[in-house]
Amino acid sequence: MVLAGVLVWPLWQADEMVSYLGPRGGAPGVGLVAVAVVLMLVRRRFPATAVVGLAALMGAVPVVALLTATAAYTVARQVETPRRRAELLLAAGAATLVTSVAFAPWLGLSRWVVGPALGAVLATTTIVVPGLVGTSVGQQNRLLRALRGRAAAAEQARRLAESESRMRERSRIAAEMHDLVGHRLSLVSLHAGGLEMALLKQAPGLREEAALVRRATRDAMQELREALGVLGPLEDDTGTGALTDATGTRADIEALVEESRGGGIPVTSSWEGPDLDARPARVRRAVQRVVRESLTNVHRYAAGAHVTVAVRHTGAGVEVQVRNGVPPTPPAAATGLGSGQGLTGLRERVALLGGTLKADRTPGGGFVVTADIPADPGPGAETADAAPETNGPVADEESGSGLSALQRRVGGVVAGLLGLVGVGVGVMSGLVLVDQAQHGSVPSGHEVPRLGMSRERVESVVGSDTAEVRAAAAGHEPPRPDSATECVYPYPLAEPHGGRLELVRYCFRSGTLIAVDRFTVPVVTEKPTGESKAAGESEATRDGRASEPPRRSRTHD
Repeated sequence: MVLAGVLVWPLWQADEMVSYLGPRGGAPGVGLVAVAVVLMLVRRRFPATAVVGLAALMGAVPVVALLTATAAYTVARQVETPRRRAELLLAAGAATLVTSVAFAPWLGLSRWVVGPALGAVLATTTIVVPGLVGTSVGQQNRLLRALRGRAAAAEQARRLAESESRMRERSRIAAEMHDLVGHRLSLVSLHAGGLEMALLKQAPGLREEAALVRRATRDAMQELREALGVLGPLEDDTGTGALTDATGTRADIEALVEESRGGGIPVTSSWEGPDLDARPARVRRAVQRVVRESLTNVHRYAAGAHVTVAVRHTGAGVEVQVRNGVPPTPPAAATGLGSGQGLTGLRERVALLGGTLKADRTPGGGFVVTADIPADPGPGAETADAAPETNGPVADEESGSGLSALQRRVGGVVAGLLGLVGVGVGVMSGLVLVDQAQHGSVPSGHEVPRLGMSRERVESVVGSDTAEVRAAAAGHEPPRPDSATECVYPYPLAEPHGGRLELVRYCFRSGTLIAVDRFTVPVVTEKPTGESKAAGESEATRDGRASEPPRRSRTHD
């Protein structure tokens, strides 16, 4: 509503430059402007009705020209079908021409001479030009949306292709490891079992060594299968530790704790919140692997240290913490601190689910592993290595998208304001030219009106009727012919002479010129001071003289 008022007010205030821009017809004219404002507000919901209705009203109330230009631009930008867009703009232009001719007398203009010119100026500046600009902007916006969609689809296809190629490569590596290493480990385990049976009778003292070799081979086979599960698809874990419905649940974690206690490690555990049996399998698997790997590291590098395992399950995620103190005896020199590959694998597994894992020493000399895992990861969490590669660029793009959108919006507002200013200048220039032609047009060859001419022909020669000249002639004109039905008072072409101005009156009967009367009226020059002006006006009133009608620019052929 405020925007509509801002678009109407500048032209409404320009009635001193163009005589027919001011409010005409009193309440009916204001009512037409109100209807135009309503059509402006509903232009997006009813584009055809808004643009054609505003174009029709503009012929009767030119002050709504900027509203019509805005509606034409909006409709041309929104309508995607070229044929429908052209039909709407042509219908709007035709409506402007028709109403300009029909309402020309209401505006004080010549119907068949100035009316079509007014309609052509308004249709060109407020419908054709904004319509072409709106068409160009709409096509550009649709092209940009299509290009963005294609770029997004291409990027998504590239990521899927890369992820699929990685998965195929991992599956190939897993298959080769299974074929090459797994077969050899199976043979070693088989021969170790045979050797154990043979030494049972021949060398009982070596039987334990053979059993140790068989158990080591079995453990190596189990670790190999777990590695194959990591290299293959995330949910296709293999081996004795394969994923089951109980993996990662409270009972499973307590079983891991109990196994560590059986190995001589003092472990205490706590569980807060509901069980994880209703959570996705990949979440339960990650929880189980964090606890299992942490306890394995305690067995290797901090045997005998006190360990606490805490699992806290909330609605948003699962927090797992495994903390151990300082071991009673330092680890053997050969053991060292390990390669850290186990924690690296855990960190990658948790990151794939959208969580974080931290592992560091405590101030007291112990070690703590903390993992925050989302309770319900999104579908993108299953894509291997996708998150580490795209987090940075995506974050940068999202952080800059808000600023770029704001810049585009500000730029659009500035461009729209400049466009409205340009349309307003074009409309005013055309209307001023039409107004000057209306008040100063004379025919080529200096044709003189003759009795018997039609009113339209006379107005094309001398101009149309003006209210100012009619008012100045009141009390000074000769009596009208009895048979005259109407008279026209055009603007005078002659200059004042001797303090008097010559006016010409053309009277018609049934649209035919029957009388041409020339008479003079006194010219009153206003004095600069208010007191002198009042005195002059009083004297002019007492003498029964009329003031000169407003002078306007006229053209002479």
